Amino acid sequence: MNNPSRRLMLSGGLAVVSGAALAQNPHAGHGPHHPHREGQFERLNAPGRVDIPDIHHSQAYVTSPVPMAANPGRWQARAPLPIPRTEMAWAVGREGRMHLVGGYAEQRVDRPYHHVYDPASNAWITAAEVPRGANHVGVAVAGTKLYAIGGFIEQNRTPHAECFIWGTDGDRWAAIRPLPEACGAIACIAIGERIHAIGGAIGNTFANRKSIDWHLVYDPKDDRWTRLAPMPLGRDHVGIVAIDDRIHLIGGRVDSFHTNSVLHHVYEPREDKWTARNHMPTPRSGHGAVVFQGRIFCMGGEGWNRVYGQNEAYDPVADRWEAYAPMLTPRHGMGAVAIGDAIYVAGGGPQMGGGVKSAIHEAFTLA
Repeated sequence: MNNPSRRLMLSGGLAVVSGAALAQNPHAGHGPHHPHREGQFERLNAPGRVDIPDIHHSQAYVTSPVPMAANPGRWQARAPLPIPRTEMAWAVGREGRMHLVGGYAEQRVDRPYHHVYDPASNAWITAAEVPRGANHVGVAVAGTKLYAIGGFIEQNRTPHAECFIWGTDGDRWAAIRPLPEACGAIACIAIGERIHAIGGAIGNTFANRKSIDWHLVYDPKDDRWTRLAPMPLGRDHVGIVAIDDRIHLIGGRVDSFHTNSVLHHVYEPREDKWTARNHMPTPRSGHGAVVFQGRIFCMGGEGWNRVYGQNEAYDPVADRWEAYAPMLTPRHGMGAVAIGDAIYVAGGGPQMGGGVKSAIHEAFTLA
């Protein structure tokens, strides 16, 4: 295990692209003139750092069908991950820091790594590894407690049911009651102290892999899972956030990225009921979703022969979407968290599938 106290002080790089420039040239993020990207990638089947793969430039897509916001914002390079990683599925914020758990790294798909980013110092910290290495781990934070829920032990398949909690006893993980059934790529969010685990996928082969509509909730008071109203259509790789104790579930895939969704549903816990909202403009899965300055921002994602860089935001009051400056480096399966005045997006795959991992870390602001 890595030394939990070891701090990796890494330079953040200087590449900055304004929203106005990207609005004029939506493909500006694809060129080789981003020095922070050099040597920040690694193939799943071979060790050693490489530059961004050529196929990225043909698969990267950043055009949104909705109008650009008056202030599109901008992206800036930040300290790269200590090692290239992808398929963590999500990230979470805890006490002003971003946590990334599990994923693909160093020629394996079941890594237990736990990296923590501190925006104040622009540095990564290596924290205690999760006891069961996996990819597409569901993560959520309730108060100061970080939960890791299920995941896959093979490449995007063969789920496990184990669940863990971190932050109750220093830099240590402890087991909690496992899921009723094994599942991976679950969308997880906390409402109060309870953890909602929604959707996901089951199956031990790509042929029998199937999205599910499960809606489970974990109550730490009695260490128990119960079932609530299922999501309207079974999906995995879904974006999930909470606003005013309502859960927003956005996009995702039905069984595979051939059938990406634009669906946007809201769950009302007091009524145990789902309702539809205005759909996400770009169908995608494996994207980031965060609440930032009163809006839900969805960035990145994956589709058939596509890796998305769109950065689209939803106004829950107006029930309306707008486009913002697209990502400098379109990718999927990364971690995205809003902390303070920025959205931090780390890791992810620069091409369709999990064949290439990245250490790329870029932040979006509206300054």
